[in-house]
Amino acid sequence: MRLEHIPIILGVLVCLIAAGIIYDAATPETMRPFRDRRRRVRAEPNPPGEWMVGLGTLCLGAALIARDTWRWSTIVMFAGVALLVAGAILNRAYLREMLLFRGAARRGGGGDDENGPPKNDGPEPRLRIR
Repeated sequence: MRLEHIPIILGVLVCLIAAGIIYDAATPETMRPFRDRRRRVRAEPNPPGEWMVGLGTLCLGAALIARDTWRWSTIVMFAGVALLVAGAILNRAYLREMLLFRGAARRGGGGDDENGPPKNDGPEPRLRIR
C-alpha cells in the first residue's frame, strides 16, 4: 500500500459514516429498533438538520477521496463545512441534550426534572446491618 492511498481509504470511511447518518435521517421514527425507557422526554432531532449533517459529511469524504487533483475540491470542502454548521444549528437542542445532560434520566434516579419523584429533604434513615 502506498502512502497516497491513505486519504482515499479515510474518504471512503467518512462516506460510509455519512451514509449511516443519511439513513438515520431518512428512516421514520416508527421503524427505529429501540424503545425509549427514559421518564424524561428527549429532544427530537431535526430531520432536515440530520440530512444537512449527512450531506456535509459526504462532501468532506468526497474532498478527501479527490485529494488535490479535483478542481472542485475546495468548493466541496466549503460546502461541506457550511452544511455541517447549518445542520448543527438546526439540531442545537438535540446536541445540547446529548452533550451536556448528565443527570439521572431513569425512574427513581434522583428526580432533577419536574416529573421525577419528590426529593426527601429530611434526615436519611439509618441503615441496619444484620
